[in-house]
Amino acid sequence: MAQSIEQIEKKEIEREGKYLTFSLSNEEYGIGILKIKEIIGMMAITPVPQTPPFLKGVFNLRGKVIPVIDLRLRFGMVPSEYSKRTCIIVVEIFTQNGVMLMGIIVDSVSEVLHIKKKDIEDTPLFSCTLNTDYILGMAKKDGGVKILLDIDRILSKEEISRFSSGFMK
Repeated sequence: MAQSIEQIEKKEIEREGKYLTFSLSNEEYGIGILKIKEIIGMMAITPVPQTPPFLKGVFNLRGKVIPVIDLRLRFGMVPSEYSKRTCIIVVEIFTQNGVMLMGIIVDSVSEVLHIKKKDIEDTPLFSCTLNTDYILGMAKKDGGVKILLDIDRILSKEEISRFSSGFMK
């Protein structure tokens, strides 16, 4: 269905703003700064049996148990050894059942950038079978491209409902 000019303009305005950028396998990504709760170094993660490989487990953050996913594995990338720069970004995601905190493991955090609407393009259409709903847009910055993520859509509704019981804020 075609979008109206008003819908397109509203979408562009919503995408403009500050983004925390980070790297995964030499590619740059960004998440809206308002979704970020904190950034911490790698810490002990307790594995949870019978979960997908990208769900690394849970950790205790000041008395709150938080699920952690490895974003490399979630995106189907080759696993990598964690380094001194590897960290966990704690994000707030909105689900059907409310707000949930989740940790995402990234290779390294880069910087906070203000990205203007004129520098953000829609996600290219790759194929009918490739799900890119979690990509908010492509930001053109410093001669390169940063993939802007809609962190609320990194996990499917089914995955969120399976993982979220007990992790709601």
